[in-house]
Amino acid sequence: MKRTRVLIIVLTMAATAAGQTLPSQVPSNDEIRRILVERVDARHQSVGIVVGVIEPSGRRIVAYGQRAKGDARPLDGDTIFEIGSITKVFTSLLLADAVGRGEAALTDPIAKYLPATVKVPERNGRSITLVDLSTHTSGLPRLPTNFAPKDMSNPYVDYSVQQMYDFLSTYQLTRDIGSTWEYSNLGGGLLGHVLARRAGMDYEALVRARITGPLGMTHTSITLSPEMKARLAPGHTAALEPAANWDLPTLAGAGALRSSANDMLSFLAAAIGAPSSSPLGQAFTTMLATRRPTGQPGLEMALGWLAFKDPTSEVIWHNGGTGGYRTWIGYQPRSRTGVVILTNAATLAGPDDIGRHLLVPSSPLLQNFPAAPSPPKPRSETRIDPSVFDRYVGRYQLAPSVFITISRDGNRFMGQLTGQPAIEIFAETEKSFFLKVVDAQLTFETDPQNKAVAVVLHQNGIDQRAVRVEGEPVAPKEIALDAAVLERYVGTYQIVPGVVFIITRQGTHLFAQLTGQGPAEIFPSAEREFFYKVVNAQITFEVEGSGPAAALVLHQNGRDQRATRNP
Repeated sequence: MKRTRVLIIVLTMAATAAGQTLPSQVPSNDEIRRILVERVDARHQSVGIVVGVIEPSGRRIVAYGQRAKGDARPLDGDTIFEIGSITKVFTSLLLADAVGRGEAALTDPIAKYLPATVKVPERNGRSITLVDLSTHTSGLPRLPTNFAPKDMSNPYVDYSVQQMYDFLSTYQLTRDIGSTWEYSNLGGGLLGHVLARRAGMDYEALVRARITGPLGMTHTSITLSPEMKARLAPGHTAALEPAANWDLPTLAGAGALRSSANDMLSFLAAAIGAPSSSPLGQAFTTMLATRRPTGQPGLEMALGWLAFKDPTSEVIWHNGGTGGYRTWIGYQPRSRTGVVILTNAATLAGPDDIGRHLLVPSSPLLQNFPAAPSPPKPRSETRIDPSVFDRYVGRYQLAPSVFITISRDGNRFMGQLTGQPAIEIFAETEKSFFLKVVDAQLTFETDPQNKAVAVVLHQNGIDQRAVRVEGEPVAPKEIALDAAVLERYVGTYQIVPGVVFIITRQGTHLFAQLTGQGPAEIFPSAEREFFYKVVNAQITFEVEGSGPAAALVLHQNGRDQRATRNP
């Protein structure tokens, strides 16, 4: 599970003939250790890291770093970490297993397994099904709109089942079910809840009965036994300060599990093996049989797993993150090779690039890392007349499809980013406000009549200006371009040493991917002009004659950054 973000901040493989097993390409233990030493000691991207590798030849563990500052006990394959959203793979495995047992069907509406008093949202005569939740195509948002943590250090602990039921009974879907992929922690947690109700036991007991028990995973659970607690690697923030563990009583299926590298290798062994070699072998096969597009080139959504494919191979994977941990798990079916990486720091970079690199050595390691955030500056709350705040109430457009909505709830002032819950903001001055749950501030710009015309979001050293909109916002007009035109822009563009834009095409859709980030679709407003819908940024391609683009220019935050095309 990814850490809740209150406000958005922007920004090969070889195969053989079908049926043959590819040789493992995972680097040696010495090479893996070198990567971990650099990541911990030079890059300061974690306090400790444990890597587990499984190959046809056996298993191995490579660990480096500390459980916590001043804790000299070594990390090993039995050290316990929160695995975050990797829990969603377990949840979908429960679904595949229930289907195999004849207890449920992928197409069952989730309303079938919820109390009759819960009104599950529908759209155009279509009901949300189990497979919709598992593939993040239900139309439900990432988090419920009534999700309002009292303690952001443990944000899910006070969200109740009744609150989830209340949300489902009042929410109106904004798009057709099954039409669009949108990652949803709510969907993952709801799937776990529904399956547990179907089985007549709580989620943790169901995981123990159906997965960890049969696979002999004795160190994977939600509740920490005394032995597991003694071997827990404490979590750390992105600034490498101690972080609290997370508890998810209602949305457990989204990210509540804790585990060790040795246990996760047992999980991978069952995923990689032949269906007859494991009590869950057929369920793992079922998970990969159902696919839905994500809208990102080469990336599909299976049941619980993400599947990245190029013309020659495939990596099945998922990552996870809580307030103090970042994790990654993945495998190559053809080489029967898998990797798990567990870290005890919630740094922005995470271990994803290491996991991809270990399975596919041609996949590069990150070279440019986000700087660790500084401790937040102490801020003093000032009481202001609530009527002053009425000048600021309204919507502010941060990007074509992203808005900051400012509202007033009695004497409480609230800010809400598109797709996220409303969060209370506090006055520092009459025009400057700050958030207590994250190090971010808002400054309002006003006209001569003192009515707000814009708001500036200050976060992570970046200032992003959002203009106030009345009525329906004006967005750039999207046009259609032929695939042949888009093909001229496909390529790699270096913006600074070690950081590149990769432009790819999927039919008549163009995608831009910056080093260390996922691909995002960009939309044409003119033949050479493109814009993002998820962030206020634009790209201009420089083209001479009828040949391929020679460069691109990224326009963002008042800056123009030019990236030249690599040969």
